[in-house]
Amino acid sequence: MTTLLTVLSTLLWWVLYSSIFALFFSLIAWPLLRWNERTSVVFNRVYLACLLWTMAGMAMVGAVAAHEGHVRPPYGALLASNALRGVLVVDMLVGVALLWRLIPRVDARRIRPTSACLAVAAVMAIAFGIATSLA
Repeated sequence: MTTLLTVLSTLLWWVLYSSIFALFFSLIAWPLLRWNERTSVVFNRVYLACLLWTMAGMAMVGAVAAHEGHVRPPYGALLASNALRGVLVVDMLVGVALLWRLIPRVDARRIRPTSACLAVAAVMAIAFGIATSLA
C-alpha cells in the first residue's frame, strides 16, 4: 500500500510541477511565436505543447538523474554529465516537434519549424540560465 501511495504521489507532483513549468514556458514561447509568425497563435495549444514537452523532459531528466545517482542537491555533477547533455538535445528535438505539430496559427496553418526552433531555444536558454544560477 505504501508503494502505491508513493507512486501516486510522485505522479501527482510530476503533473503539478510540469503544469507550473509549462505555464512559465508558454508565457515565454507565445509572444515569441506571435512575433516570429507575424500573426496570432493559439495560446491554449502553446500551453498544451509546452505541457507535453515539459512532462517528457522532466521524465527524461529524472531518469538520467536517477541512473547517475544525483537526485539530491548539489546538481553540479549532474549538469556536467554527458548523459544529461544528450538528453537535453533529445528534449529540445521533442520540444520542436511538439510545438511545430500542435500549434496552429489563427489562419489554421501550422507554425514554421524555424519558429518552433527559436521558441525552444529561447525557453531552454532561459531555463538553463536559471537552473545553473541555482545549482
